[in-house]
Amino acid sequence: MDKNLKRMATMNRMQKSGLDLFYAQGYYNTSIDDILKSLNLSKGAFYYHFQSKEEFFISIVQNLVFRKVYSMLIEPIEGEENPLRAIEICLDDALKTAEFNDLDYGFVLSNFLNEFNGRNEKITRYLTDIVKVWEVNIVTALQRGKTDGFVERHIDSEGAAAFIISGYFGIRSLMVTGNCKMLRYNYIQQLRYYFRSLSPVVLA
Repeated sequence: MDKNLKRMATMNRMQKSGLDLFYAQGYYNTSIDDILKSLNLSKGAFYYHFQSKEEFFISIVQNLVFRKVYSMLIEPIEGEENPLRAIEICLDDALKTAEFNDLDYGFVLSNFLNEFNGRNEKITRYLTDIVKVWEVNIVTALQRGKTDGFVERHIDSEGAAAFIISGYFGIRSLMVTGNCKMLRYNYIQQLRYYFRSLSPVVLA
């Protein structure tokens, strides 16, 4: 058991370091030697745990990237009474985190999706699956909001979810080189206007 725990701890350390490198440099600009240097590992030690760089990256996507997206963008809106308010707060919090991150290179999920699009179908599928989980979560929240009276019943939940996700992808890209605080403020303001259009009209 101790041996297995030690192996898991080593793999986790490798994955965290690997994610930092891939996020900063990109997958194709990061070599096995870069990874070994950052971890102070031999090639034999690396290949004991992973058969290839691709397998190593997939393990990072399945564990770290998924957990990061889940904890930041999915879990905060699960079970919340007003889905529109919950989504707004969730996205604003995520953008605030990025705003104060001195080593921000964009949204990790969208960065990797862009990098692998048309270059590696296998990895793209893993990344797309995370987007689908996020999308289903938003759709479920909006559908529940319809039942509970927070969202107009005629609203296309799938279309709204796609709009929300694509908007977040876009603003995160702009924040890399732009005025983060102003961009976040403007985005959230416009998101509020959009959400008002999804809410039932309250009659006086």
